[in-house]
Amino acid sequence: MSTSALPPSRPHIRRAVITGSAGFIGSHLAQALLQDGTTVIGLDRRDAATDRSAAANLAPLIGQPGYVPVTADLLTCAVEPVLLDAEVVFHLAGVPGVRPSWGPRFSSYVQCNILATQRVMDAAARLGVPRVVVASSSSVYGPTDGRPSRETDHPHPASPYAVTKLAEEQLCLAHAARSDCRTSVVALRYFTVYGPRQRADMFTHRALLAAIAGTSLRIYGDGHQRRDFTYIDDTVTATLAAASAPEDTGVVNVGGGGSASLAEVMQLVEQLTGRQLAVEYLTSRSGDVPVTKADCSRARTHLGWEPTVDLAAGIRAQLRHLTDHAARQAA
Repeated sequence: MSTSALPPSRPHIRRAVITGSAGFIGSHLAQALLQDGTTVIGLDRRDAATDRSAAANLAPLIGQPGYVPVTADLLTCAVEPVLLDAEVVFHLAGVPGVRPSWGPRFSSYVQCNILATQRVMDAAARLGVPRVVVASSSSVYGPTDGRPSRETDHPHPASPYAVTKLAEEQLCLAHAARSDCRTSVVALRYFTVYGPRQRADMFTHRALLAAIAGTSLRIYGDGHQRRDFTYIDDTVTATLAAASAPEDTGVVNVGGGGSASLAEVMQLVEQLTGRQLAVEYLTSRSGDVPVTKADCSRARTHLGWEPTVDLAAGIRAQLRHLTDHAARQAA
C-alpha cells in the first residue's frame, strides 16, 4: 500500500471497525488506516490459520501496533462490543460474485449481504456510531446503454448478487433516515476493483496468472465487454474520504475514470509480460452486463476524490506483486 492511498487532508480517525478485513479491499484499507495512526478493529469470519487467502491478505497486518483482529461471523456474534467506541464502521463484509449467486447459494448472499448488514446497522444505530461506510457495487445499475452511470439512474440489477447489494445499501440508508438515528451512511458503488491481492476469480488476476503460468484463460463472452477498472489505492482513498463526507452524501460511484474492454486488458497483459495468452472463449453467463462505466462527478464534489492510477500502471503494479509473490514462494 502506498502513501498515495491517504487523502491529503481529512480528519484523523481514532478508532475504526472494518468488517471483511481479511478481504481484498478491507486489508488494504486497514493498512492505510494503521499508517495514519488509527486503531483498527478488523472483523472477518475467515481465520488466517485455516484460510490461505485470508492469511495472505492479513500478513501485512498481523502484529502491527493498533490492529485488533476479531475472527467472528456477523450473523451470530455479538456485534455491539465490536463496534463500541468506533468513530467509523467500514462495512465491507459480504459474499461477492455474480455467477455463483444464481441457484442454491443465493441463501448465503441473503444472509451475508442483507441479514448481516441489518445486524451491523442495528448495532451502529443503538451505539450512535457517527458514520457507516458501506460497500455497494456497480452491478446495481444492470445493463446500460453505454453512457456513464449516475447515482440518480434507476437501478436494474441483473443478478441475484446485484439485488442483494442494492438491498444492502438501501437498508443502510433507511436506518440512517430514521429520526432517532445518529448514524449517517455513505454507500460506495465500487466499479471493478483490481490490483495487488485481488480475488483469484477476478479477470485481471486470472489474465496475469495465465500469462505467467502459460495456462489458458477462460472468458465468458467475446472479450468486447467493457469494465470501469478501478485501482485498489484509488478505491481506498475514496473509501477513506467517505468517512468524513457530508452527512447527506448518500450513494457515490467509485470508478477508474474510463472503460476498457477485456480484449484491451489482455493486450496490456501480453505487452507487460511479453507472453501471448491462450484464450478459451465460453458462452456468456446470466447477469454479466456488456458495459460498466462510472460518472464520478458526485465523488469529486462530495468526497473531493478522483482516480489517479491509469489501467496500464495499475496492471503493472499487480503483475509486480504476483511475480514477487511467486519468487518468494520458490525461494
